[in-house]
Amino acid sequence: MGRMVHFEVHVDEMERAKTFYGEVFGWKFEDWSDFAGMPYFGAVTGDENEMGINGALMQRQSPRPEPNQPMNGYSCTMGVENYDETEKLILDHGGKVAMPKYALPGMAWQGYYIDTEGNVFGIHQPDKDAK
Repeated sequence: MGRMVHFEVHVDEMERAKTFYGEVFGWKFEDWSDFAGMPYFGAVTGDENEMGINGALMQRQSPRPEPNQPMNGYSCTMGVENYDETEKLILDHGGKVAMPKYALPGMAWQGYYIDTEGNVFGIHQPDKDAK
C-alpha cells in the first residue's frame, strides 16, 4: 500500500505561514533549508504517538492558485477538538472561509478554508450528533 507519510504546503512568505499554522494548529517547525536548498521548514503537527503525519512548509516555486480556481492537487484536513474555536483562530490569523461548516450526519463537522498563502485546507471535528 502507498500510505501517505509526508505533506508539503507551498508558501509565498515563510514567516507568515509559520505564524498562521503555528498559532492556529500549534505546529512546531524545524529548519531543513540546508537539505532542500531552498526555504523549507519541517512541520511537526502533533505527538508522534497519535495518529497523523508530519510535513513541511516549502517556498512556492510558481504562481499561487487563482481565486475561485478549481482544486488542483491535494487538500489536507486537520482534526480539531472544537470547530468553532478553530474557525475563529483561522479567521483571526488571516485565513478565509472557502466552504462553510457543514454536518457529515452522525459523524462530524467539516469545512474548508484558505490560508494566508492561498491554499485550501479543511478542518474536521468528530461529532456523532452532527446533523
